[in-house]
Formats: sequence, C-alpha cells, structure tokens
Amino acid sequence: MLDLKFVQKNLDAVSQGLKKRCKTEPDVAEFARLDESRIALIREAEGLKSERNQGSAEVAKLKRAGQDASELMASLSKMGERIKELDAELAVIEAKESDWLLKVPNIPHESTPDGCSEEDNPVIRVWGEKPKLDFTPKEHWELGQTLGGLDFERAGKLTGSRFCVSFGWAARLERALGAFMLDCAAENGYTEVLPPFIVNRQAMIGTGQLPKFAEDLFKIEGQEYYLIPTAEVPVTNLHSGEVLEEDQLPTAYCALTPCFRSEAGSYGKDTKGLIRQHQFHKVELVRFAHPDQSFEELELLTGHAETVLKRLGLHYRVIALCGGDIGFSSCKTYDIEVWLPGQDKYREISSCSNFVDFQARRANIRFKAKGAKKSEYLHTLNGSGLAVGRTLVAVLENGQQADGSIVLPKALRPYMGGLERIAMK
Repeated sequence: MLDLKFVQKNLDAVSQGLKKRCKTEPDVAEFARLDESRIALIREAEGLKSERNQGSAEVAKLKRAGQDASELMASLSKMGERIKELDAELAVIEAKESDWLLKVPNIPHESTPDGCSEEDNPVIRVWGEKPKLDFTPKEHWELGQTLGGLDFERAGKLTGSRFCVSFGWAARLERALGAFMLDCAAENGYTEVLPPFIVNRQAMIGTGQLPKFAEDLFKIEGQEYYLIPTAEVPVTNLHSGEVLEEDQLPTAYCALTPCFRSEAGSYGKDTKGLIRQHQFHKVELVRFAHPDQSFEELELLTGHAETVLKRLGLHYRVIALCGGDIGFSSCKTYDIEVWLPGQDKYREISSCSNFVDFQARRANIRFKAKGAKKSEYLHTLNGSGLAVGRTLVAVLENGQQADGSIVLPKALRPYMGGLERIAMK
C-alpha cells in the first residue's frame, strides 16, 4: 500500500500519480475528506485532554486546600465521556482510511510510459525471428488433440470449461518445461521453494489480491483460505513480518506451482486451448531488493525470464506497460510476449514487475541497513519464468512441421529422454 503519511502530506502528488493509470478511481477527494475529519477529531480530542489534565491538577489543588471540587469533577467527567466519543470516532475514521489505502493501486514510476491501454505499450526490444513456415500453421489446441496429448472434452466432463487433461507426451512435456525453467532459475541464483498452494486472507492482502480482486480468486467455502492465483502470493509472504539484514539483499526465490484463477471478466476470450485456463502451472521468480537497487533488479529479473525463451529458440518481444495497463500493485512492468504462428500474433508469456515498497508495507517486510537504528521497507519484485502452459503452446506452434509433427527445441530433449520429435504413432 502507499505510505499513509506520504498520502496525507502529498494529496496532489498522489492524485496526479494515479491519473497516470487513466482510472477514475480511487477518489482522492474522499480520502481528503476523511483526513480533514481525522485532523479535526484529533485537535478537539487533544484540546480536551489538555484541558482535562489542567482540570485534574486543579482538582488536586482544591482537595489539598480542603475546598469543594465536585462541580469541576463533574465537568471533567463529561469531558472524559466526550474524549471517549472522539476516540471512537477517530478509530472509525482511521479504519476507513486504512480501507481506502488497501483499495488504492500503486503509483506508476516516472519511467512507466504514458498511455491508457495495451495499444500504448511501446516495444523495448525484439529477440530472434519469426519461423518461416511454407504451410498454413495450426493452433496448438488442434495440434495437441490430433497428436493425442491434449483432451479438453474429458476435462470438461471432469470439471468444466477452461480445463485440460494432458496425456503421454503432453504431460511429460509440461513436466519437462517446469524442470527446465527451474534449472535456468537455479543457474541465475534463485533458491527453489515449494510453498503451500492454499493461503490465508492476510497473505492475499499482503501481495494486493485482496480486497480489490476477490472475484478473481477461488475461495474455499466456509473458510478464510484461498487457492493461490500465482506463487507470488506464498513466496512473497515468506518474509512477512520479518526484518532482513542488508547483506541478505537481494534474496531470490523460484517456485513451480499450480495456479488457480476464476478468469472473471474474460467471458468469450480464448475459449479454446491453454491460453486462459482456470488451472495452470507457472514458474515464479521473486526477488527482495534494496530500495536503491530495485530498478536494476527489474532489468535483471526480466533478463532471467528471457533466458528461458532464448534457450528454447522462441522468438519474442519485450514491451513496457503503460500507466493504464500495469497491474494494481506494480510501479513498473515489462511484459514478454512470445510469437505464436498458429494464432499469428504475440501473446504474453511473462510479466515482470517492480512493486517498490507497496507489497512490503502490506506484508510488513523490512530490512535493516548496516549501522542504522531503524529498519525500513525493502522492495519486492516478481515475474513469470515462465508460464508453463503458454510455453508449451509456443513450443507446439513454433515447432510444428508440414506433416503435423512437432520438432522439440534442443534444450528440452534431455528432459524428454532424448525425444526429438512428437509424431503420430
């Protein structure tokens, strides 16, 4: 969340910063009204408390002189009741301010491009070339079903739409991709973590999924537990409520987990295939950084995600998300989009973000600099390294041959028992 004191003292700057997101909400004027009420209540309460202290001293003086202090004591009693009322009103106002802060997105960094939609996202760099196919390419779902690896019909029987059952080579390929990505991350200094796939409400608040995005989550009925939408949630919260030492930064973790998303608001989008599933696997890269180094860390993190695509030989581009397209908690984001010949378009395969101290404040994650008396909030970053299902899609569509077979990238073959090509038996 944003720093409460900063918001209180810099309402105009906050308002201007949030305008970069091209959203009408949140209403900064609402916060201003709340804060005016808070200040008025504090002033009245402090004035009465000062007056009460003076009155209490006067009561003591009268009693020592053997004089009647009952009238003054009655007045002080009423004053005490009013102070209690003011304290209660103040608690309500402060709770409303806290609630407002929980619903307010992060302020985009000055280097985040201006713009209100994905059409305004500039391309930062491009790697590789589009494959030259001398036939009309097919989409992954058709390739996968024809080769007997992907079964959406049986998944629909088991659960419903936006699920898939993988058989044989497809199940092994997804497992191979996950292992390959984890190995790439380990080479870049990430410690592998296997976290719970169910988290509590506070963990969701810590990374910014709650309270604003409750409809996007799968909540366990009757309990305050949620299926994770990404490993970002449990891995970032590993250090919630903790104070790290400065020499522990940067700390880097990676995790391969299933992810569960309701895909609220995506009705009619990507109804076929693996692009937008309710359940999918993803390798997440999470970094805890010193505030002075977090934007350099973002470049590093993005490069680590790109390494996976380079080793797989998949053509991609990196775009910088504009202010109107970055996520709720993000200050700056790069999206990596892989080329899919079957769809004849680029599709997001990784999103790498710097949240600065936004998540650290919500989850209370701090570090203590050498020689410092007080701790301060560190910066958190994360990115997909990569989305496994979407990478499988890219491997199928880019590796397809005219005869319907799939040539696997050389880097994956050791993970597939030496298999070079997927073909009809």
